[in-house]
Amino acid sequence: MHPAPAYLETDRATLLKRIGDWPFALAIGLHEGRPCAAHTPVLADENGTLRFHLSKENPAAQGITNAGQALIVFSGPHDYISPDWYGMEKQVPTWNYLSVEAEGSVSICDDQDAEHFLEDLSARFEAGLAPKPAWTVASMDRAQLKRMLTSIVTFKLTPQRLEGITKVAQYKPEEARVRAGQALKAAGGDPTIADMMERRS
Repeated sequence: MHPAPAYLETDRATLLKRIGDWPFALAIGLHEGRPCAAHTPVLADENGTLRFHLSKENPAAQGITNAGQALIVFSGPHDYISPDWYGMEKQVPTWNYLSVEAEGSVSICDDQDAEHFLEDLSARFEAGLAPKPAWTVASMDRAQLKRMLTSIVTFKLTPQRLEGITKVAQYKPEEARVRAGQALKAAGGDPTIADMMERRS
């Protein structure tokens, strides 16, 4: 987490929307005294409960299971910002970005809840592939599904800490920030970061 309090994002609705927009995250646990991390898609419900799954053989899954807690880090859009773009003297290069950190206790889903999670997960991402007919868990052979469920562990995380970073040069003079956002867009940079920098007060 960036140490500057000026960039701290705590608005729950903003953070949950950010998780929905950029759901591929890093799940982190402690295993045999060292941090272990694994990438995984994460779904958040309206209450802020997060669901995700990992291979049972993954050290991160084993660490999360043993500790009963996890840290999940979502990296949203990001881009390099050239100091030349501000039109100001004595500036330095930086990186602007959006992120979320969710930390809290976890519980392990039973097979029925794990299957529901897989259904929700595929429905969430298959919806974006229309007009292709949506693939569903129901189309799987039941024996195959059962074997798959025995090889993964599905977690629910209830965040005791849900925070993020919103770093888009918001504390630069407005004209300089807008100018840098326009330059980022012209350079083909990340459109979300550029749009947020260009936004006037």
